[in-house]
Amino acid sequence: MFGIFEIMILPLILIFAIPIALVMLAFWIWMLVHAIQNKGLNETEKIVWVLVIALVHFLGALIYFFVGRPKAPKSEPVTA
Repeated sequence: MFGIFEIMILPLILIFAIPIALVMLAFWIWMLVHAIQNKGLNETEKIVWVLVIALVHFLGALIYFFVGRPKAPKSEPVTA
């Protein structure tokens, strides 16, 4: 039923594909939560980004990571 090729590929899938998929899932969840909690976005932008991330999955999370996240404002030094 299974050839030697299929038998040799299954351990590689378990070793590489599953951890990569878990990392991608964690990144997707992180970006989704970040978009929901992002104080630098107004409500409309939040809704749009959440929809993009939710509907386009990992690619949407990547787009949000590189384009959508506002840069953190630089803190001004405290003078006494």
